[in-house]
Amino acid sequence: MKKLTFETKKLMDERFGHDNIIALATIDAGIPYVRNVDAFYEEGAFYVITYALSNKMNHIAKNPAVAIAGDWFTAHGTGINLGYFGKPANKEIAKKLRKAFCAWIDNGHNNFDDENTCILCIRLTDGVLFSNGTRYDIDFTTD
Repeated sequence: MKKLTFETKKLMDERFGHDNIIALATIDAGIPYVRNVDAFYEEGAFYVITYALSNKMNHIAKNPAVAIAGDWFTAHGTGINLGYFGKPANKEIAKKLRKAFCAWIDNGHNNFDDENTCILCIRLTDGVLFSNGTRYDIDFTTD
C-alpha cells in the first residue's frame, strides 16, 4: 500500500472534490448499516452535512470506524463529529461545503439555526481506487 501520491491525489480531487454521493457504512451492536450521503472530498477526508441526532451519528459516537464506497473507490476511515455547522471553528470547511453543495444547500432541508446541524468528517485511513484499468491501494495516514 502506497501513501497518497500526486497521481492518486489528483484522481481523488477530480472524482470527489465536488458534490457527490457516496455510500457510508457504520456498525451498531454488530449490525452493519449503509446509507447514501452527499459528500465533498478534500485532503484525505470526506465531509457531510448531517444531523447530530441521526442514526449514523449515534452509531459513529459508539464506534467511529466507518467504510465508504464511491465511484470505483472503497475505503475505511474514522467518523468525526466536527460539531455545529455554524461554529467558528468550522468556518473554513463550512464555506467550502456551501460552495460544493450550492445547488441544494439552502433548499429548506437544512436548518442552520439548529445547533444539531453538524459536519461529519470521514478521515480516511486506507482505500482502493480504480482508474483506467489501474488499481491504486492508498494509505491515507500521515507519518
